[in-house]
Amino acid sequence: MKPLQSVNPITLEVVTHSLIAFAEEMALSLCKSAYNMMVYEVRDFCCGLIDTQGNMICQNEGGLPIFLADLGIAVMDGIERYGLEGFKPGDVIIMNHAAVCGQHLNNVVIYTPCFHEGQVVAFAANRAHWVDIGGLRTGFGNVQTYEIFHEGIQMRSIKLYDAGVRNDGVWQMIHDNIRFPDASLGDLRAQIAACQIGVRRMAELHKRYSLETVNACILESWDQSERQAREVVSNMPDGVYTAHTRLDSDGRQLTVPLDVRVAVTIKGSDFTIDYSEMNPQVNGPLNSGFSGGLSAARVAYKILTMPKAPVNEGCFRALTLISPVGTMLNARPPAALGLWSIALPTVIDTILKALAPVLPGVIPAAHKGDMGGCSFYGQREVSKDRYVLMNIFGGGWGGRSQGDGESAAVSICQGDVRNTPVELQEIHYPFLVEYHRLRQDSGGAGENRGGLGIELKYQALEKSTVNVMLERLLEPPWGINGGGQGQSNHATLANQGSPERAVTKESNIVLNKGDTIVFQTAGGGGYGDPKKRPADKVKDDLDQEYISLQSAHALYGYSN
Repeated sequence: MKPLQSVNPITLEVVTHSLIAFAEEMALSLCKSAYNMMVYEVRDFCCGLIDTQGNMICQNEGGLPIFLADLGIAVMDGIERYGLEGFKPGDVIIMNHAAVCGQHLNNVVIYTPCFHEGQVVAFAANRAHWVDIGGLRTGFGNVQTYEIFHEGIQMRSIKLYDAGVRNDGVWQMIHDNIRFPDASLGDLRAQIAACQIGVRRMAELHKRYSLETVNACILESWDQSERQAREVVSNMPDGVYTAHTRLDSDGRQLTVPLDVRVAVTIKGSDFTIDYSEMNPQVNGPLNSGFSGGLSAARVAYKILTMPKAPVNEGCFRALTLISPVGTMLNARPPAALGLWSIALPTVIDTILKALAPVLPGVIPAAHKGDMGGCSFYGQREVSKDRYVLMNIFGGGWGGRSQGDGESAAVSICQGDVRNTPVELQEIHYPFLVEYHRLRQDSGGAGENRGGLGIELKYQALEKSTVNVMLERLLEPPWGINGGGQGQSNHATLANQGSPERAVTKESNIVLNKGDTIVFQTAGGGGYGDPKKRPADKVKDDLDQEYISLQSAHALYGYSN
């Protein structure tokens, strides 16, 4: 894409914001027409526009941050397969291949070509989390797989529609190899509809302004984003900064922690993240492909440089990633990737931790640091229908120089993802949610307190199965500048007639009617000396029951 003319600043603003609006409209359509709650309630998806070199033109504002890396990679694989001349109006391409996308196979990409005067000029694309993709795994958290072939169907740049004609053989293959075809194929249709909106809107924009003008505006918006990001980086002190944290385990060898080591190099306006010392890939699903590590790097970099700016390719031009093959963030095929995202919140926290000493007042304390959630699945006693209940848990974010951390928020990787409403869980699935509340005393003490985690208790109303996947017990959310650490994640299983027991990583736990499981999520670390927290804020925390009286006395020196 080459600019052929100078850009009128008013036209630039109109075109740039139009493109963003197109991505938002695509997202709204997908959200309103999807079949499964992971899309229409949790919002585990992203929508965007990609150019013919695989560069990100724009992405919807609420799209998952960890999807920043590889919509373009997915599209480029199709371009390499078909060539730009091999696409026709009405084509729909489906893609989730692990060796390209580097994520669990449930994250399915759909994209369609955008044409202008008979030429492909862009692609409308989205990724959404299908409730099932076949294979051994049901829902989140299964640690049994050790190669990608256990984890479901792989589809690499397949034309699901060719010039508007559906490939019924591919459609039937998908239908017959997944547990919940109505939900997943319903989501697929919603994804296609969202892409068609992008195609239509791009055609309207090119007709109004011409291809040359639109391309010139896109390139200028990228240049502006790059300049803004480089200006921030150039004000950071040059140097090489390192940090080391740990994950608890790969889910299979529960006593063997995994090393998370990063090095950040700042030189002028260039910013490099190096994963050379990252833990080797594991014999289980807690791996990602190259894009997993890239997405974590991009999230950390954008947080530091321009957190509120719209996303486009220019935001990341000054970022370089060094990610050798063979680590858990760039695993060699056919590694299992089912838990690909588990490491990413800790990787991002570690990148920020490396820079904390040289960016005083900028870096917050650590947040909850996991991709918390649960999966319950089984077969209804009366109807015999299969079901899978998936939910995302919030937790505490770290205290900051400007104030307390947020409570009950999803991880730094998950953006605008939300929990599944309790009411819908109870309507659709055989569970009673006995409580869903903030977890007292979970936030790290500090002049600015860490945000609180939550407590969530499920009671099984029928026989069911659950997967549990907890992280960051070895490395609870750490404080900064004298702040205390937040409480770690915790889960307790109570089978009737048996003693309660703690669970951390375990798959296929059987629940009988009346059994319960309680999830307690981590709180954020504290920022600054707790003794400096104003007494009125401590009192307000007590009044709101965010902290106990014992903690107020012991940690804050409060006397009433």
